[in-house]
Amino acid sequence: MTEDALFSAREFERRFRALALGAASSRANEGCVECARCEGCSGCTFCQDSARLVRCHFCVRCESCTDSLHCRGSRHLIGCQHCTDCEDCTQSSYLVRCVSLTSCQYCFGCVGLSGKDFHVLNEPYDRKAYFALTARLSRELGW
Repeated sequence: MTEDALFSAREFERRFRALALGAASSRANEGCVECARCEGCSGCTFCQDSARLVRCHFCVRCESCTDSLHCRGSRHLIGCQHCTDCEDCTQSSYLVRCVSLTSCQYCFGCVGLSGKDFHVLNEPYDRKAYFALTARLSRELGW
């Protein structure tokens, strides 16, 4: 153990706060290609108006997402594709206004589901009914 490794809890807290503050305030992108108006991103391509993305591609107005593609207006996604206005979702695709979904596809306005497909407000629909309902809701909501 080195001398530097021996420090007090107070010193640990001071150093930890300094590291966290430095990471939060970093605005530089690293290893990104053709990203526009992004801050603190790493390994991304063709993203716009986003912050703190890692290995994301074609994402717009997203924040703190990892390994996600073609997402818009979303936060804290991991391994998601084609998600819009979603938050805290993982390994999911084609979600709209969903929160905390895992391994779901084609969900609209759902919260807390896992392994579900073709749901609206946490209720299941067959494929045809799902697309008809979400198309109508999207028009009525002005999306």
